[in-house]
Amino acid sequence: MDAIHIKVRGHVQGVFFRANTQEYARRLDLKGWVRNLGNGTVEILAVGEKDHLEQLLEWCHEGPSGAYVTEVEHEWVENKENFTGFNVRH
Repeated sequence: MDAIHIKVRGHVQGVFFRANTQEYARRLDLKGWVRNLGNGTVEILAVGEKDHLEQLLEWCHEGPSGAYVTEVEHEWVENKENFTGFNVRH
């Protein structure tokens, strides 16, 4: 399994970005989490098949309707956790 850490900047909070990320990640059979950061960024850690992670990364450049993405930063990371699902963290 591969893992990716993503940070999405722009107008991405208050537009259901986390809920839509969770729904999309679950459809791709990914595990991990999504959360809002205090600086207005959305942070994602996802684990799964590389092609599905790449689809999630591509989706993050647009996000849900109402979002305005200005920057997407990502890095491939080593997965050190055993996730059972894809959750919204608070």
